Amino acid sequence: MGRLLLLLLLAVSASASEDAFIGVNIGTDLSDMPSPTQVVALLKAQNIKHIRLYDADKAMLLALAKTGISVTVSVPNDQLLGIGQSNATAANWVTRNILAHVPTTNITAIAVGSEVLTTLSNAAPILVSAMKFIQSALVASNLDSQIIVSTPHSSSIILDSFPPSQAFFNRSWDPIMVPLLKFLQSTGSYLMLNVYPYYDYMQSNGVIPLDYALFRPLPPNKEAVDSNTLLHYTNVFDAIVDAAYFAMSYLNFTNIPIVVTESGWPSKGDSSEPDATLDNANTYNSNLIRHVLNNTGTPKHPGIAVSTYIYELYNEDLRPGSVSEQNWGLFHASGVPVYILHLTGSGTVLANDTTNQTYCVARDSADPKMLQAALDWACGPGKVNCSPLLQGQPCYLPDSVIAHATYAFDSYYHQMAMADGTCNFNGVATITTTDPSHGSCRFPGSAGSNSTFVNGTALAPSSNSTVSGCRSQHFYNTFSRSMVFGVSLLSAVFL
Repeated sequence: MGRLLLLLLLAVSASASEDAFIGVNIGTDLSDMPSPTQVVALLKAQNIKHIRLYDADKAMLLALAKTGISVTVSVPNDQLLGIGQSNATAANWVTRNILAHVPTTNITAIAVGSEVLTTLSNAAPILVSAMKFIQSALVASNLDSQIIVSTPHSSSIILDSFPPSQAFFNRSWDPIMVPLLKFLQSTGSYLMLNVYPYYDYMQSNGVIPLDYALFRPLPPNKEAVDSNTLLHYTNVFDAIVDAAYFAMSYLNFTNIPIVVTESGWPSKGDSSEPDATLDNANTYNSNLIRHVLNNTGTPKHPGIAVSTYIYELYNEDLRPGSVSEQNWGLFHASGVPVYILHLTGSGTVLANDTTNQTYCVARDSADPKMLQAALDWACGPGKVNCSPLLQGQPCYLPDSVIAHATYAFDSYYHQMAMADGTCNFNGVATITTTDPSHGSCRFPGSAGSNSTFVNGTALAPSSNSTVSGCRSQHFYNTFSRSMVFGVSLLSAVFL
């Protein structure tokens, strides 16, 4: 991608024999990019134990020294040709970027290039050579048991990805993929794969339901079923990962694990990307983190962790392209969260997780008729106690639909334990960290709340909007191709 990225990892214990981890990409296309010292300070504040650099930036590696943080460095694409054609060049690269920093800096892996097969076709023939030359230099330095070598791939190298059991790699890459997989197998490495359900959803023209892309719960009869294996899929992420597993098995490689090196959801987009929202980004990343750290695995390999890197740590205001390209971050450059991740019950809590201080409010730009319908639903089937909204009661004023809807939405959100997807109401609600309480009207979640909850099991209406395809830096195959979906949109009904 021609720029420095960091991938941060949270190490957590999992029930299987190996630990699961979550990573976060950190791009540097910011007009006010934090210094390496500031980045490391954020890593420490967030209790990040593992990171990945998309190059081997000297200043960053020095800042990481003596922190104990595990570091993955990368060979940038623009250096790939030289390293892939010269063992000596590869050895010099390792001497300069690895030996100069270990063991003070805890380097544990090297990613050789990024999406080389799909973005740098002229370098593809020497990709495996570059990996082997780097590996040889590590062996010569007795570091091969401490540092693994791999290369990230776009998921677009997988064709006919649904049903997963019929997936295969683009066969034009077989002369490269076969020796590449042999290298990963012989060195005990793993396949690095970039997985973006957001783009698969965008390109599906409504075939993929939003809930299915966001890990939202689906009833068993709404799950996607692989007709060959009868495996049930509850989310796009697992289906793509399993498609990669099946594609490898098609080439007779069945014991290479997968690490997802990029995955995420943008928090803002232009008019062509209406589902790039704070709520959807929060829902996707929170659910992804919980899914990975619960060590759920995939239907093909249940219980086997699929460690994943979230794209990305910072919003990058200098990124070219659509609005969404600048809004994948979890944090602003200042270190202030773009939104608050909901990680309660995931087994770990990020330092920026203040779930008990979040609120669900009506969007200022929401259609009044849709707000009224959502308000009626919350105070009816949603079983929210709306008595504080009656005339003469603490939350009657201001007497407006948006004010009353905000109270009802927040009441339902906290009534449902702030579960992901319960602050949506067909897109007219959003999550905020600002307490909407005013005067004697105290909102749920606020100290001194005056509300009374009524337990209920009704689910709040969720968004079922669809969008057309978009142009992005990432070009991924449409997941819905050859798809036999057992999934339908969960319709939202206001009574």
